[in-house]
Amino acid sequence: MKPIITTALALVMTAATVPAVAQYGMSSAPPASPSTPQSQPAAAGPQQQTIKPSAKALKAVMDLQDAVTKNDFASIPAKVAAAEAVAQTKEDRYLIASLQLKAAAAAKDKAAVAAAIDAIAASNSLDPAHLSNFYVALAGSYYNDKEYPQAIATYQKALSIDPQNAEAANMVGEAMLGAGQKAEAAATFQRLLQARAAAGQKPEENLYKKAVAIAYDAKSPAATDLALAWVAAYPAPSSWSDAIAIYRNLNLGDDETNIDLLRLKQAMGIMTGGEYAQLAVKASNQLVFGEARAAVDAGIAANKIDPSSPDYRDLVAAARARAKPTPADLATAMKAAANGKALMRIGDNYAAIGDYSNAVQAYKLAMARPDGDAAVANLHIGIALAQAGDKAGATAAFKSVTGARAEIAKYWLTYLAQKA
Repeated sequence: MKPIITTALALVMTAATVPAVAQYGMSSAPPASPSTPQSQPAAAGPQQQTIKPSAKALKAVMDLQDAVTKNDFASIPAKVAAAEAVAQTKEDRYLIASLQLKAAAAAKDKAAVAAAIDAIAASNSLDPAHLSNFYVALAGSYYNDKEYPQAIATYQKALSIDPQNAEAANMVGEAMLGAGQKAEAAATFQRLLQARAAAGQKPEENLYKKAVAIAYDAKSPAATDLALAWVAAYPAPSSWSDAIAIYRNLNLGDDETNIDLLRLKQAMGIMTGGEYAQLAVKASNQLVFGEARAAVDAGIAANKIDPSSPDYRDLVAAARARAKPTPADLATAMKAAANGKALMRIGDNYAAIGDYSNAVQAYKLAMARPDGDAAVANLHIGIALAQAGDKAGATAAFKSVTGARAEIAKYWLTYLAQKA
């Protein structure tokens, strides 16, 4: 996103025009703001009004205006000083500063433009929205000239004056990105998204995508939260696949993490052939042979796995060769289970054959064992209940997940919230 400024300070120059002095005053309205990056017209200023300089300052202001109109840059500093020396009112100070701004813009002197805008601010003659737009115009010229630190500071100043300035809010992150401050830019875009959501506005999807991409590139912890916010606002197979991939790539989780995320993709019906194969291999490694066989069969049914293909032939044969445990086998194993890990695998096997009630019982028993992991157990309870159609129970279980597994639970919670 880049401000539409054809040349440095061009918009400030046109904005800084001050009408000619009338006999006892100036007919003037505050300068218009520059266009937003979306090329929308600038907001209209306050109703045109006559600004009268004081009698003592009138001649000095007229002399200054004459020098500015003629681009007599050599004499302008002295005439500014003379006008300031006799200024009596805020109108005097506003008119002098406006003429300074016009001269500085004509000279393409950003430092002088900044000083003139500060002087306009000090005159207390403009409402916050219009004053903020002056700083946005200046920040845009810094941005176009790749003077990113100055652009950042000036956009931030514009926001401090008017927190509702949409262009400043958008562009401060862009300026941070230009300066190479990726993590700071990601945090800035995240705050912008949160502020818009809090105001009841739905941010455009491109803003989510940009924020996610920047955070991911910066390896920021905010990337997963931003990805979740993205799929919550714009659920689609592509956004969900990207969001899950972002979590897996940034966290490099263990097999337990990866298999639980693959289960989520399977629940949504967005698995690729390679992912069906991954799920089958990982489930087999955990001795959940029923799930391994089910993953292979589902991949074949979805035309994602060709059982005759060299890529999948051996996997299919191995999955089909493994005997799935029967309910009686699992009941016996649950009574004899020596530890929490064994009970977790028994629960997974129950879930694989669709016996979610016994799966939940096994997970609860696993949680109570000395080696039990409550976070993993609650996560698997939530998955089993979600697959059983118990949305309320699954939600409660996922909300009980703590620690590193809590992020995975958030993904499942977001999916549940979207499920009919």
